[in-house]
Amino acid sequence: MRIIVCIDDNGGMMFNNRRVSSDKVVTERIIDLLKDNNLYLNQYSAKLFADKTDNLKISDDFLSKAGDNDYCFVENVDITEHISDISQVIIYYWNRKYPSDFKFQKEAAVSGLKCVSVSEFGGNSHEKITEEVYE
Repeated sequence: MRIIVCIDDNGGMMFNNRRVSSDKVVTERIIDLLKDNNLYLNQYSAKLFADKTDNLKISDDFLSKAGDNDYCFVENVDITEHISDISQVIIYYWNRKYPSDFKFQKEAAVSGLKCVSVSEFGGNSHEKITEEVYE
């Protein structure tokens, strides 16, 4: 499976049961990335992509249901038990530090993978967003 995650500079994804941030440009990039592939995610994250694509597969247990070539948008779930199933990790950094109480397990997620690209672009809510891709 392919994991997509948005984090701050400290790896934070959530604070007080809400996302640390979202960005329309990142959402559009993710939709473009999908092409004909599915995006697995939970109900909480589905709100970001509602009415933007028909390729959503919404489930509380989405990490268990995703196939090898499917994308998973991870925002408020622990990926630890699915580490061995990950073939690609796409990380969007907000290039800021927010308070957070739920963090992405980056070291575990990218273990055994290589960083194949790093790029920067301007977002809607963030002047600079960094994209890292590990395969």
